[in-house]
Amino acid sequence: MRPASPGVALALVIAEAQGFGGLRDSQATDLSKYVLPLTGSINGGNTFPGVSLPFGVVKLGPDLYTGSDSYSGYQSTGAFIGFSLLHESGTGGAPKYGVVAQMPALGEIDNPLANQSVGRSTADESRLGYYKSSLSNEITVEMGATSKAGLFKYQFPGDMVASNLIVDVSHVLPSFRGQGLGQNYLGGNISVTSTDGSIRYQGSGSYDNGWNRAPEWTVYFCGYFDQPATFKTFLGRDSTGANLVDYSDATTQESEARLGAVFTFDTTEVTSRVGVSFISADQACTNVDNEIPAGTPLEALEENVKTAWNDQILSKITTTDASNVTKLQLLYSSLYHMSLIPTNKTGENPLWSSTEPYYDDIFTFWDLFRCTTPLMHILQPVAYEEFIRSLVDIWKHDGFLPDARSSFFNGATQGGSNADNVLADAYVKGVRGAVNWDDAYSSMVTDAETVPPNNNDPRDTSSSTKEGRGALPDWIDRGYITTKYRRSVSRAVEYAGNDFGLYQVAKGLGKDEDAEKYLARSRNWRNQWNPDLEALGFTGFLGPIDEEGNFVDQDPLSCGGCYWGDDYYQGLPMEYSFNAHHDINKLIELAGGTDTFVSRLEKLFEGGVSSGNSQFNHTLFNPGNEPSFTSPYLFNFAGRQDLTVKYSRYVANSYYAPTAAGLPGNSDAGAMESWILWSMIGLYPMTGQTTFLVGSPWFSDLTIDLGGGKKLEITATGGSETAYYVQSLKVNGGICDKAWVTWDDIFANGGTLDFVLGPEPVDWATGPAPPSPATEVS
Repeated sequence: MRPASPGVALALVIAEAQGFGGLRDSQATDLSKYVLPLTGSINGGNTFPGVSLPFGVVKLGPDLYTGSDSYSGYQSTGAFIGFSLLHESGTGGAPKYGVVAQMPALGEIDNPLANQSVGRSTADESRLGYYKSSLSNEITVEMGATSKAGLFKYQFPGDMVASNLIVDVSHVLPSFRGQGLGQNYLGGNISVTSTDGSIRYQGSGSYDNGWNRAPEWTVYFCGYFDQPATFKTFLGRDSTGANLVDYSDATTQESEARLGAVFTFDTTEVTSRVGVSFISADQACTNVDNEIPAGTPLEALEENVKTAWNDQILSKITTTDASNVTKLQLLYSSLYHMSLIPTNKTGENPLWSSTEPYYDDIFTFWDLFRCTTPLMHILQPVAYEEFIRSLVDIWKHDGFLPDARSSFFNGATQGGSNADNVLADAYVKGVRGAVNWDDAYSSMVTDAETVPPNNNDPRDTSSSTKEGRGALPDWIDRGYITTKYRRSVSRAVEYAGNDFGLYQVAKGLGKDEDAEKYLARSRNWRNQWNPDLEALGFTGFLGPIDEEGNFVDQDPLSCGGCYWGDDYYQGLPMEYSFNAHHDINKLIELAGGTDTFVSRLEKLFEGGVSSGNSQFNHTLFNPGNEPSFTSPYLFNFAGRQDLTVKYSRYVANSYYAPTAAGLPGNSDAGAMESWILWSMIGLYPMTGQTTFLVGSPWFSDLTIDLGGGKKLEITATGGSETAYYVQSLKVNGGICDKAWVTWDDIFANGGTLDFVLGPEPVDWATGPAPPSPATEVS
């Protein structure tokens, strides 16, 4: 969401060529060795570096306190306050989860509710399937995980001091931003029993809030230790303080106040297995018993996690080009981080019974619809169909599609109802299977026609931020959005894209009247175009309109705070003025014609133009926020594919690297990673359309496994770090003179793309421009 300091330039960390063999045979090659889980974990990238399966419920890792928000639990500095099973990756706004925790401690524990934080002795060790933290008190914690369970392996110092593990049910990741989004502990319970010479504890905790402003939700847990232990349970006076009212050998505690248990061991090595569930404590016990039986070694879990990632995710893109290890690390680390969430909670939905899949922790379609969901469709067609079905099932039971969702609750909606774009993209690209498209279309119509109740979010009290389109009254009655509603301009261009999505599905379902209606509404972004706004020698930009219907004067190079209460959300007026991607030909016309459109685009990337974006050389283009994602590729619409290559490569090489600081901003649950993956592939998707814009591939060959025995084979000859301009392209063996391809060309049944690259641009794309499907045909 928010921009952060740029990553180390990829060009500065290119590894020396090494003599690895080809990587095509994923069965013989462990691609997980190229995954660096700490990539993007600092400088605002907020990625989760702990242990998780693809789309797994459990994400086991450390929780750090620095006085600033630890969105994924991890920070590279600060003190450990616990190690917990539930996290998210690449989020913003406020932390979510950080619950079901343990905290090791030494010596006599007089008050487990007091500050138990401990510093680091050395940097954490992270590799795919394994995480280790070394504490300043000489305790080490090693971690492994399955889908719904985690394993802790503790090594305590051998100095005859008591070894303790504290289970504090009230533990949760805090927020310090003052936006009223900090999570709250609301109550819980814990019970301790002896089992076969050891100890089991189980219970639940209830919490609320986080980035999606969620109401109360509950997680259940069940934990075991492999060593005998004595224990005490504890109960605090309230839900936040450190005052004890009970600290005894009572086997059960239940309260809205803080509570938990302290387990004390007379050994230096302790292993703990913990399962989670959103259904019951018994289900949590079943989950851990099934997934991590007693005696399971940590090494086995690591191997299982690596195998799952290799088979399900990493092997979907392979290459024989192993000449540049840094590129491989960026490729596979990006695949990893875009596949951590959403979370597959099928069978763990406490709100309703259904035969449909259930996916949660969607952060957010505002971030994901441009790059991530189209790539998920290609690489994970089975999971993607389940995901689409889950969205429709959420609408059936909750009343609205989510633009974002976590802990079984919709929110927060930053702009339009962008699940509409996701559903439209799936429909036009042939996702059918078990998806009920009549219901799916009805869910989209709800977004397009029903005003959601106002949830009175303090960040924007003008309309709902929970779901749907809060500014619909203006959009329907006026055909534009006034400043009565916050984020009016950015919402207007997004609502237009949402309505184009409805047009696509309505047309496919034979709903001709609806299709005509929504196509017309998708052009209403034009009503927000103020022809009198001027900047940098250009005239005409998307601008705010007051409640009387008059344009408001606006600097196209400023968006004020660019946040919830402003007219533009996380993007400048000039950036948003390129965002009518379904109606590009009209946009080119309004911008002053093809040559002026190209000049406008190039100005985005010119250094020293913006008063902000210092981390990006003061360019108007912001690689750390999604409204800019598509802009480098729009040159293809104006006959300048060479400039698409020039600027997309510049952005990739300047701001992406497989390092801890290697993202240009918040990962946004893999949005940044999916952008760089499309760049490496050499294509870019136009969501809601079947068009893919042609860029320039990074490898001499890539094979993308499309499932069902289908593959897309991409080759590039003549390429290097300085020779990346397209000289010619063959599609399925035939010469191509277009800077775009379609879904049917290369993805529906597989296909081939054969590039010839060189150091200088040539005018190879002399054929028709990419489609502009919402623009009237003369």
